[in-house]
Amino acid sequence: MAMKKFLNDPDNLVDELLSGFALAHADKVKLTESNLVVRAKAKARDKVALVTLGGSGHEPALSGYVGEGMLDISVPGEIFAAPGPPKLIEALRMAERPAGVLLIVLNHDGDVMSANMAMEMAQQEGLNVKQILTHEDISTGPRDKPEQRRGLVGCLAVIKVAGAAAEQGASLDECLEIADRMERNMATLAVAVTSATHPCTGEAISEIPQADMIIGMGQHGESGSAQSKLKTADETAEIMLDMLVEDLSIKKGDDVLLMINGVGSTTLMEQYVVLNSCKKILDSRKINMVRCAAGEFLTVQEMGGFQMFMARMDDELIKLWDAACKCPCMAI
Repeated sequence: MAMKKFLNDPDNLVDELLSGFALAHADKVKLTESNLVVRAKAKARDKVALVTLGGSGHEPALSGYVGEGMLDISVPGEIFAAPGPPKLIEALRMAERPAGVLLIVLNHDGDVMSANMAMEMAQQEGLNVKQILTHEDISTGPRDKPEQRRGLVGCLAVIKVAGAAAEQGASLDECLEIADRMERNMATLAVAVTSATHPCTGEAISEIPQADMIIGMGQHGESGSAQSKLKTADETAEIMLDMLVEDLSIKKGDDVLLMINGVGSTTLMEQYVVLNSCKKILDSRKINMVRCAAGEFLTVQEMGGFQMFMARMDDELIKLWDAACKCPCMAI
């Protein structure tokens, strides 16, 4: 059965979505004529700018993180589709400044293709831009083959720490080093119980049996690594934590950041229960959950399930995570 949606003409969906988003957060962001989402009050040009890109339909990501202490420009694409290189190079030209620009890209084929082509154009034009790719989904490849790993909610952690460093006046190389350090020390694993639908059709992207869950399913319905009967919060948390801890080689006494990212229809009640399960398990292993969060940070319409994110933290990364920010969907 198709999902019921309050929409108008599907051809106008992204335009209307972005217009409404900008109206709701007019004190923090504004739209350009070409639908780039930019800070309402631009950052000083002697500070590094952060730019990212990605398909629409994953709200609040990614435009919800444009603002003080985080992104300067978000380049939205169509539903579940990357924007083209011309739109991205427009954003890079707009962001260009003496301090330089950091481009943050999630590892999905369309995003990477657009980013690589835009980076070639930027280099030809002499723009001071450096790029980092986030690829932390442990279900799609081993740690020594990061190119096989999808970018999931970990982009938020990279944006947060790099954005805080930029706001504090760090150089482009320093921002890139901080972003890279976070990226190298993070991992995400997803579990799904129901599929997302494509909002333009309302039809399910994939099918999951009613009594089952799939660990490792991608945010666009890509196949997962393990299908089983639905388990309790405690059981699911332990399965996923085991895999994340092993991937990151987390040891007793390590400090970690843990996020539970609801991907559309899993309630906050469930997310909090899972987070509590994680805390009990980590405590039993003497692993320090020094920071945590639960909520919808990067969604997939009404997909049921969540992404579990873990990162090994050092003192500097903790301070940058805690640094003030003010954007539509995150404020500290």
